Amino acid sequence: MKSVSSFLKVFQSRKMAALLLLGFSSGLPFLLPRSNLQAWMTVEKVNLGAIGLFALVNLPYSLKFLWSPILDRYIPPFLGRRRGWLLITQVALILAIAALYFQKPGQALQLLAINAVLIAFFGATQDIAADAYRTDVLEKLEMGAGAAVFVLGYRLALLATGSIAFILADSIPWPSVFLFMSLLMLIGVIASFFAPEPPEDENRPETLREAVVLPFGDYFYRHGLLLGLVILLFIILYSLGDAFLSSLSTPFLIKIGFAQKEIGAIRGGMGLIATIVGTLTGGAILSKIGINRSLWIFGFLQALSNIGYFALAQAGKNYPLLVLSINVENFCGGLAAAGFVAFLMSLCNQRFSATQYALLTSFMAVSRDLLVAPSGFLAVRTGWPVFFLISIFAAIPGLLLLPIVAPWNPRPQPMPRPGLDESENLDL
Repeated sequence: MKSVSSFLKVFQSRKMAALLLLGFSSGLPFLLPRSNLQAWMTVEKVNLGAIGLFALVNLPYSLKFLWSPILDRYIPPFLGRRRGWLLITQVALILAIAALYFQKPGQALQLLAINAVLIAFFGATQDIAADAYRTDVLEKLEMGAGAAVFVLGYRLALLATGSIAFILADSIPWPSVFLFMSLLMLIGVIASFFAPEPPEDENRPETLREAVVLPFGDYFYRHGLLLGLVILLFIILYSLGDAFLSSLSTPFLIKIGFAQKEIGAIRGGMGLIATIVGTLTGGAILSKIGINRSLWIFGFLQALSNIGYFALAQAGKNYPLLVLSINVENFCGGLAAAGFVAFLMSLCNQRFSATQYALLTSFMAVSRDLLVAPSGFLAVRTGWPVFFLISIFAAIPGLLLLPIVAPWNPRPQPMPRPGLDESENLDL
């Protein structure tokens, strides 16, 4: 009981409360150019191929490492290096999301795409700042709990956009729904003001060149060239199966006969509980068995969770199966996200946390945005059952890299050689 009590105390702090709200703010814009716009375009009779290609509007999440050094190098004149950038991007997101109120997908799809790209750009930039803040503010022993709390907030936001938005869309037009979503971004603004400031790293980059060059040199110096490249490949492939499922799950559910209100109600009811339980369970397991073993267990469970949608594709409109599929997906997704976030944080050096974490998550976004872009055309050619089978097998390549990237019994890390100045090793 004492160990359980000490574990729960980690969550009872201003720091963890801030991470929960910042996780919500970080997750809110993510699904807007995806699930919500997909549903809106489906209702407006936009063809499935164009809806699938709309995954490309999220390219800023894949390319955010290109401008992440700016957030490492420059400090806004208010709220410090991390919180200042959080506030700037949150205000920009409020305006960009509210602008969806004026869009008409059936008449001007290009304007909608531009608006969606702006949301993705500011959302990706907010992620850079939020990920760096989380990496900087958490002590080593807090990483499991901190990752779980942040992911919980993130997935609560995904449920807000994937549940509340759908329920509202059955009563009010989608443009009004987006206006409401823009107001929810105020949660992030409030969190940015009261979040504790992380300790400032005195060795932060002094020039933009240092902010661009040194993070890459540091990453490959610590991991080695070959292993460093394999880790990047692993990051691309680890969640590929889940990315395939997420890319078309909403259009699939609508096309087999479920109403938007029904989808939203199930996602926001038991799906919400499954997400909370999965994320907190992931954090608890992570603190007990470590990051490496968590990646194994959570990765296999996440891949198997797609079986529910395969069964639903064969059964058609079936409410019990829908409830089961969404709950299993949310629970396993919470587990996997908690483990993966902790893994990415463990790879970063605080001196360059914004750039390095952005680089790592940019590679993760390659599978989510680029590799699944043809998913709409694939679903049309194969049919829904085969498509969801493909999504299960797509997870296998990432899992096969686990023995190299995260061995079940990791070797102890070698101690740094005495007298070796890190700056000398990174002088490129």
